[in-house]
Amino acid sequence: MTTSSAQNDKQRYVLCMKWGTKYGAEYVNRLYNMVKRHLTLDFTMVCLTDDTTGINPDIKCHPIPELNLPNNLPERGWKKLTTFKPELYDLKGMALFLDIDIVIVDNIDCFFTYQAQHDDSVVIIRDWKKPWRMVGNSSVYRFKVGQNTYPNLLSNFEQNFNSIRQQVRHEQAYLSNYLREHHHLEYWDSSWCVSFKYHCIQPFPLSFIKPPSLPANAKIVIFHGEINPPDAIAGGGGKWYRHVKASPWLKQYWQ
Repeated sequence: MTTSSAQNDKQRYVLCMKWGTKYGAEYVNRLYNMVKRHLTLDFTMVCLTDDTTGINPDIKCHPIPELNLPNNLPERGWKKLTTFKPELYDLKGMALFLDIDIVIVDNIDCFFTYQAQHDDSVVIIRDWKKPWRMVGNSSVYRFKVGQNTYPNLLSNFEQNFNSIRQQVRHEQAYLSNYLREHHHLEYWDSSWCVSFKYHCIQPFPLSFIKPPSLPANAKIVIFHGEINPPDAIAGGGGKWYRHVKASPWLKQYWQ
């Protein structure tokens, strides 16, 4: 390995993706601010997006790579799989992918310093709702970017999409299944990434009385389903049986 190749392998990227109109540029900028506050290691922030308007110029933006799929598909997060292109804009090193609607609440150096058991491992959140399925939640995952480590992950998906979408509903299920079969899948410490829905909101009927709280040792709060950070801060946005009282403590982190 040449000196430049060795240096490239040590590059750290925080990678995110924004498409459509559901989330504005402020989500990307807030994520960048949170990472800067909570990551002491050198990193480069990269956003794959279809609209760079309003995104902080310190964030490197690239178009989302095209996927060879039928048009007008229901949103299932398939675009996130393009992060596994063998060549992704000459990015080479270790990449930590973060959804843009997460909230970082503590130091995240450990997501880069974590020692995987295998060189080709992807480290991901273990799904909370049905952990026995061994499916990862792709709100936070780490992988080797642009080094041809997973050469067929994306092409297999494109070539077999019709059968794959009959088996799985979201990109994270395909990703988990493929990695377990062809590479290695590892999971973060279960205390690091917590679900606002399942871990912060009090169980019914206490959710009508006690506000959400932050679990001990949490580093990142994940928002999935109908609740997003602004809803959580102000209160509201949940289903009747998952009442969301205001969580003003989140505001100090989500900025």
